[in-house]
Amino acid sequence: MDAAAPQIAPATPAAPVAPLSERWQRFVRTLLYGQNVDRNAKARARVGLAILAFAAIYTVIAGRLVMFAVVPESHIVRRPGSQDRIATARPDIYDRNGRILATDVRAPSLFAEPRRIIDLDEAVEMLTAVLPDLDGADLRTRLDTKRGFIWVKREISPKQQREIHRLGLPGVGFLSENKRVYPNSAEVSHLIGHVNIDNQGIAGIEKWVDTRGLQALHMAGLATDRLQKPIELAVDLRVQHALRDELIAAAVKFKVKAAAGLVVNVNTGEIVAMVSLPDYDPNSPKQANDPLRINRLTTGVFELGSTFKALTVAMALDSGKVTLNSTFDARGSLRYGKFTIGDFHGKNRVLTVPEIFIYSSNIGTAKMALSLGVEHHKWFLRKMGQLDRLRTELPESAEPLVPKRWGELNTVTIAFGHGLSVAPLQAVSGISALVNGGLLIPPTFMKRSVEEARALAKQVVKPETSDKMRYLMRLNVEKGTSTKAEVKGYYIGGKTGTSEKVVGGRYSKHKVLTTFTAILPADKPQYQVLILLDEPQGLPETAGYATSGYNAAPTAAAVIARIAPMLGIEPRFDLPPADQLLLAKARQ
Repeated sequence: MDAAAPQIAPATPAAPVAPLSERWQRFVRTLLYGQNVDRNAKARARVGLAILAFAAIYTVIAGRLVMFAVVPESHIVRRPGSQDRIATARPDIYDRNGRILATDVRAPSLFAEPRRIIDLDEAVEMLTAVLPDLDGADLRTRLDTKRGFIWVKREISPKQQREIHRLGLPGVGFLSENKRVYPNSAEVSHLIGHVNIDNQGIAGIEKWVDTRGLQALHMAGLATDRLQKPIELAVDLRVQHALRDELIAAAVKFKVKAAAGLVVNVNTGEIVAMVSLPDYDPNSPKQANDPLRINRLTTGVFELGSTFKALTVAMALDSGKVTLNSTFDARGSLRYGKFTIGDFHGKNRVLTVPEIFIYSSNIGTAKMALSLGVEHHKWFLRKMGQLDRLRTELPESAEPLVPKRWGELNTVTIAFGHGLSVAPLQAVSGISALVNGGLLIPPTFMKRSVEEARALAKQVVKPETSDKMRYLMRLNVEKGTSTKAEVKGYYIGGKTGTSEKVVGGRYSKHKVLTTFTAILPADKPQYQVLILLDEPQGLPETAGYATSGYNAAPTAAAVIARIAPMLGIEPRFDLPPADQLLLAKARQ
């Protein structure tokens, strides 16, 4: 009998599965409202959600209102247009000892929004009452527009700000701007320069700062006080003050048209002091537009007279064709067509090279240059940086005036400082090379070490030529034209220069430019001092003479007596004369 077959129950039909979208909707409704929620609960939830959204919106609005009430206007209001930039921050500028030369302060400026002004006539009347220097008609014209922003006056005083604020004029407000301030007034004006109303440098070191990328920082919004490193210059404010003080005294005493002076470190090229009178107050830069207030040391070019003889003598000695024992006939004048060249105090005899230098003989110097030839003369002066424009951090500099056709007569006159006009700083740079061992170092207004200077230097004369020039410059103070420059204890060397000025196309016998360049100490120079006096007058105490030895040389002595201790130069007394201390080394 067969086994019974297994009994299989019929399959139960599977419940239908809801689509995924419906399940997701049920999940969201359960999450928001819970299970088994009626329509009234849903409505209350929706109302609550709307209330929460509106509360968030009104909280943001309230926060913005509080910010506008608390944050200063200068952080909220912005002038339209790139041409209307608000004055931005500049880096502080210090002297070599950390004394402040230029800095920014916050100053209020007055602006208006013409389309918000209710009573135009009332606004003009009230504003001109507080600011009487405003032109009422001009202000009314500028306010009678639909513009969104205009400047009424930049850089007003805090007192004026308070008075205008009390007027309660709608459409009038204040912005705090950066204003450049120069605590030392005119003390360093030609060196530091100045800025315009938008705090942008337009002269001197201030303009140089902008050329180094400050303008780009402004445009990028990064020119803030925190991001700018202060600038340290080589100038010593103490030395600057002493130099300016003595130049002012000399200007009064000798009734000069203008005066200028330099103090330069001959081993680094650092410009420790630079003064050009008349100067101006950079806090009131309109004075700088006066043509008499130019910087005569970099922008002006002059025939420097016998000061240039130092370059001529150095050229001759460096060539090897002329020695200290060489002689030149100075008994008769030199004639070139209608020109006659003679000596101011002629010795009328044959002169040695040291005698030519200390007696400042035009004839001897000219013959010295002619012995080497015109082309050699041009080559040497170009090598010494006298025929090309001098470049420093100061944007203001002038091209030297060089003869277009340089012939033998040009060499004769240029040899003793006529016929070639250069910037005084340019000549100082060349003379420094004659006494520092023969290195031509680019001058700088920034701090620089001796090692950094030597990396930039160019050997232009032999070290032994430099030894001889130091000897000649010291000898000139001991017994030549520069005796009034002597300062006991500091072993000064120097060279005078007096050049007749060109008036109406001809040299004037009564208007001269006098210069004197000093080195200290002469046996191992550290600094060079240049004094320039424009049209000094003869005095009874100078027997009516207006030459350099009677005015520029004693002015340099007065400057050196004051600044040498500041520069750390210790006085030394009872030093032997140049023949014993310097000549032996020069001959070696």
